[in-house]
Amino acid sequence: MELTLGHIIGLTLTILLVIGSGLYSARTVTSAEGYSLGGRSAGTALVAGSIAGTVIGGGATVGTAQMAYSLGLSAWWFTLGSGIGFIIMGLFYARPLRRTGLETIPQYLVANYGKTAGPLVSVISSLGILLSAVASCLPGIQLIAALFHLGPWPAALLLMLLVAAYVFFGGIKSAGVAGMLKMVIIWLTLLAAGGTAWLALREMPAFALQFPDFPWLSLWGHGFWAGLGNLFSLIVGIMCTQTYIQSIFSAADSRTAAAGAFVAALIVIPVGLPSIAIGMFMHATHPAMLPILVLPGYLLQYQPAWLGGIGLAGILLSLIGSIAGLTLGIGTMLSRDICAELFQVKSSQTLLWINRGIILLVMGLACLIAVAHLQSQVLLWNYLSMALRGGGVFLPLTLAIFAPGRLPGSWALASMAISTLAAILAATVFPVPIDPLFIGLAVSAGIILAGLISKRWQAGHGSAGKAHCRS
Repeated sequence: MELTLGHIIGLTLTILLVIGSGLYSARTVTSAEGYSLGGRSAGTALVAGSIAGTVIGGGATVGTAQMAYSLGLSAWWFTLGSGIGFIIMGLFYARPLRRTGLETIPQYLVANYGKTAGPLVSVISSLGILLSAVASCLPGIQLIAALFHLGPWPAALLLMLLVAAYVFFGGIKSAGVAGMLKMVIIWLTLLAAGGTAWLALREMPAFALQFPDFPWLSLWGHGFWAGLGNLFSLIVGIMCTQTYIQSIFSAADSRTAAAGAFVAALIVIPVGLPSIAIGMFMHATHPAMLPILVLPGYLLQYQPAWLGGIGLAGILLSLIGSIAGLTLGIGTMLSRDICAELFQVKSSQTLLWINRGIILLVMGLACLIAVAHLQSQVLLWNYLSMALRGGGVFLPLTLAIFAPGRLPGSWALASMAISTLAAILAATVFPVPIDPLFIGLAVSAGIILAGLISKRWQAGHGSAGKAHCRS
């Protein structure tokens, strides 16, 4: 993968424009709340930019092309499922969450289930989000290494520096502004590149033989239950991801929060299709290529140099923005819900720098894990991440939003802890042919049901006892 002067100019100018805009917007950020929520004044475009700028990362671009190279249309589940998740968020979750005036998911659960819920949910959510950051670090390191002929460690260091420039100073405001610009770049370059790939596929004389309808042109080509599991894991994972909820909290009002989620869905759903066309074209023309480099390889070989350079910058920025948004979510939770409570931090400035420090540490850890697993599938990390985030938190969070006060705090805590452990064990120690998310949700539902029955039974016996005493 050799860069020409045209590639280098397009790549450099685009990255400088996007990151420079984010740094410029950071000049007004001086407090911890301004860093994590942008002063709760974000409009629809900024909310949508923050959400889409985070979800469109390694999985939505490089990972989708990588999976399409082997499986075809079923690689669309990541962006399709994410978009459906944001529609559901806009319809049911955005307004009640924004009306609370809170900052993190753990704060919401603390208000419903007690103080112990804060640290527990912070750790559970942070572990899940970390795996999504790894999913964007993997192609980021591979791409930087291939483009600039670096080893994995120097490439990881350069990636960390770019992510730090993207989010370290301005927080969610930088991520939102840069995210909007990044979306325009990705949409235009991928639309042009995917269009030429699709036209080339249509003109292939042996297209039907090379790509039979099943599995290549079926959403269920990877298996019906696998597709359904991927869709459900994305919907559940999105509802439990601090970064997306944080964008909702940053909105000027509840109506803006819902509109931002809907706009993000419109941006995200179609963005996977060009990557799928490119992945299938490269499968037909370059069957021996390293799958993770399919998308950048196509941009270098089959697009004009200036457009290829801008497209490469868009891919890099999608990875950088995703890592930035995810690590910002972890930093906000751990600084607010653990460090502030544990060390009794009251100063907004101190909290701001704790948040920034955690972001740097999380970036380093994500890059370390990625370097140790460079040959793994990007989307596998994303789906596992969604399972860990959603398996323990989704049902208690949903119950707290739509039926507050129904579930006793002790049962909610047991549900979150035990179901998350069950999902982890199902994914690692005792692998089963069922998505770990479903294991976690089943355990969570069982414990919650027992808690609801127990509360009703105690209420019934308490009423009976009082009546007996009166008689």
